[in-house]
Amino acid sequence: MIVMLKVVLDCDPDAAWHALRSPAALREVVSPWLDFASLEAGGFPAQWPEGEHLMTTLALRTIAVGTSAVDVSYPGGLPDGVRMLRDTGGMRSGPGAIIRSWDHRMAVSPDPAGSGGTLYRDRLRFGGPLAAASWYPVWLFWQWRAARLRQLAPTWSAEGAATAPPATAPPASGP
Repeated sequence: MIVMLKVVLDCDPDAAWHALRSPAALREVVSPWLDFASLEAGGFPAQWPEGEHLMTTLALRTIAVGTSAVDVSYPGGLPDGVRMLRDTGGMRSGPGAIIRSWDHRMAVSPDPAGSGGTLYRDRLRFGGPLAAASWYPVWLFWQWRAARLRQLAPTWSAEGAATAPPATAPPASGP
C-alpha cells in the first residue's frame, strides 16, 4: 500500500531539513494522537543519526501501545537541492505490528515556484496481512500530518526545529 503527500511548507529548506531530522519535530507532528518515548539510554538525540532507534509508541500521548523503531538512512544520488530521510523501521509490537513492512521516504527541496518555501514530499509504502484494511486509517493520519507540518513549519529554523515535552508515560515493557 502507498500513501503520499506533496505540500509546500512556509519555511526555508534548511529549516525543514533540520526539522525532518529532529525527534522533537516528529513528536510535535504526530501530536496529540501519538507520542513516543525513547528506549535508548540517553533518550532521543537532537538529530537522528543513521541506524535504528527504538521507542515506545504512546496513543493519545499517554497510553503505551507497543514498541516501534525509526531506522534512519540518508540516501544519496539525489538531484541538486533535494535532501531525503528514509525510515524503514515501523511497529515492532502492539496493534500496529500488523503492518509488517515500512518504507517511509521524506524529501525536502526549495519550492520550484520560487516562494522561498520548501517543497515537502513524503511517500510511505507499507505491507502486511491487513495492509489493505489499514490503508484508509493510515491515509487519514497522513492528512493530519500534512496539516501539522503546515502549521508547525513557520516556527522552524535551521538552528532548532522543535521542543516537544518529555513523554508522559513510562516505556512499555516486553518485546
